[in-house]
Amino acid sequence: MLRLSELKLPLGHDPLALGPAIEARLDLAPGDLLDFAIAKRSHDARRKAAILMIYSVDVTLRDEAAVLARLAGDSHVRPTPDTEYRFTAQAPEGFNGPRPVVIGAGPCGLFAGLFLAQMGFRPIILDRGKAVRERTKDTWALWRRGELDPESNVQFGEGGAGTFSDGKLYSQIKDRRHLGRKVLEEFVKAGAPEEILTEAHPHIGTFRLVTMVESMRQTIEALGGEYRWGSRVDGFDVETAADGSRRLKGLQLSTGDYLAAEQVVLAIGHSARDTFQVLYDQGVHIEAKPFSIGVRIEHPQSWMDRARFGTHAGHPDLGAADYSLAHHCANGRTVYSFCMCPGGTVVAATSEPGRVVTNGMSQYSRNERNANSGFVVGIDPERDYPGHPLAGVEFQRKWESLAYTAGGSTYAAPAQKVGDFLAGRASSDLGDVAASYKPGVTMTDLAACLPPFAVEAMREALPVFGRQIAGYDHPDVLLTGVETRTSSPIRITRGEDFQSLNTAGLYPAGEGAGYAGGILSAAVDGIKVAEAVAAAYVATTAIGGRAR
Repeated sequence: MLRLSELKLPLGHDPLALGPAIEARLDLAPGDLLDFAIAKRSHDARRKAAILMIYSVDVTLRDEAAVLARLAGDSHVRPTPDTEYRFTAQAPEGFNGPRPVVIGAGPCGLFAGLFLAQMGFRPIILDRGKAVRERTKDTWALWRRGELDPESNVQFGEGGAGTFSDGKLYSQIKDRRHLGRKVLEEFVKAGAPEEILTEAHPHIGTFRLVTMVESMRQTIEALGGEYRWGSRVDGFDVETAADGSRRLKGLQLSTGDYLAAEQVVLAIGHSARDTFQVLYDQGVHIEAKPFSIGVRIEHPQSWMDRARFGTHAGHPDLGAADYSLAHHCANGRTVYSFCMCPGGTVVAATSEPGRVVTNGMSQYSRNERNANSGFVVGIDPERDYPGHPLAGVEFQRKWESLAYTAGGSTYAAPAQKVGDFLAGRASSDLGDVAASYKPGVTMTDLAACLPPFAVEAMREALPVFGRQIAGYDHPDVLLTGVETRTSSPIRITRGEDFQSLNTAGLYPAGEGAGYAGGILSAAVDGIKVAEAVAAAYVATTAIGGRAR
């Protein structure tokens, strides 16, 4: 089978045109094309008057070797890659050794737990929050009534922060083993639409993610895995040997229980600040890392559709328009769009009392009135929060607390129209763009809850982006603050064996540990760490002792 990429057809083409297009592109004789399947589909809207659909297709030919030889210089014709996943290890038959523990049930922890279960290791999965249905009720309590549960919210609980997002399933990670494909296949098994296997920018949306997460939990439990909800890890029992080496022995839980554990996947997410502190206090190696700060920006989705697609706006093959923007500013900062949510809403995403945090969310249909995106400024430890590995956490808290105050100290979010933001004056009312954030917004001056360098950079970037996308900097476009949880402010360093640099048996993983950014990359990292844990168990069995 061969893969043909960059096959271009006009928007709205006849579905039956794909076969003849393949024959023409490969210069095939009649009957040489035996079969084909779409591997990936995207669109090119750079020319609004002539939008193209772009296909990668896997083709079965009468004489594939001859075609491949004839087109040897064509980089768009290659053997179809082998994307089948093969397990790297398996638990010994009748495995009853110390069970691996996974801390966190977000995308990383979910896939680490799933693959450990599929390999026969019967993992124990701990989460400080609740199962996804109960967690959803608690999250709605904040959005509807301004009532925050610090242990069950957008950040904590089954499914992790990705549950209340756009459900994007693509990333820029290097993926030579096609683990991302395996993640998508597991999602389809759990109820995701099969089109995520072929769309270039697949997404699922919150409601579908909820049922999928439940299905995957049932699979893990059927394979001998175990979930424990409301089980925050408050202590790590670390044994120090005479030579100074350190090894994890167990976990102290918020329930009062002690759990013996020698192989622990640390998939705690980017907002587990109290756990970061516990790890630091107990000597686990942590370093500060860059993240970004800014706001959510909202436009009517119809504006974005027209700006991106022109007269083709609303075409079913295009869906809701998205965008990706970046600008390098005169003050040395970079402003960029982040976590763009077409046809979605801005949501309250705090996990700590007395602070306001925003994020974006979409459903699978992406049919809400507004588009929203993070409009953020890159920051880094040396320049902005030097001196301590956890200084980025305090930096986040400072601006989140100021946002809470600016919003009226009720979990309403501070908001401002773009025209007023550019003019340096407070907003007093909304314009043509409605606010989607719940439990509501307070019109004010966002400069009160953002670093001055960020305000300066954002004011420079807005008209630049407006020249790229018509209407982006319209005076009535709405900014809602603050966006601070773009990624983890720390990295829990690990070695090539995926274990902590100075604490054996502890496997930092996913977004919270600084090794992923988004659902797909976090899930892929969970698979890699599960493989490393399994390899350590197999080595232990082989040599009859502990494995590093």
